[in-house]
Amino acid sequence: MRKGILEYCILSIIDQQESYTSDILETLKKANLLVVEGTVYPLLTRLKNNGILAYRWEESPQGPPRKYFCLTDEGHELLSQLQEEWSAIRQSIDLIKQP
Repeated sequence: MRKGILEYCILSIIDQQESYTSDILETLKKANLLVVEGTVYPLLTRLKNNGILAYRWEESPQGPPRKYFCLTDEGHELLSQLQEEWSAIRQSIDLIKQP
């Protein structure tokens, strides 16, 4: 379940703006979702290989070029599906919590 939620969170972050891996990790950290690079990098690679993400290289003023990720059309479709699933899960949990 956590893996699916992490994928949803990452796609949501990238949907807001093209993102560099460090930016994604920082946003997750600010949301109290402590995730290490060793978890995020393979997930980003899998999403890219599955056609969900695309990337572009941008020169960095400090160090090597950076890879910025964006959603593909398939990525937008997947994010929409995940948003619907999340909404359904929230509704189910809210029903369970009602007295």
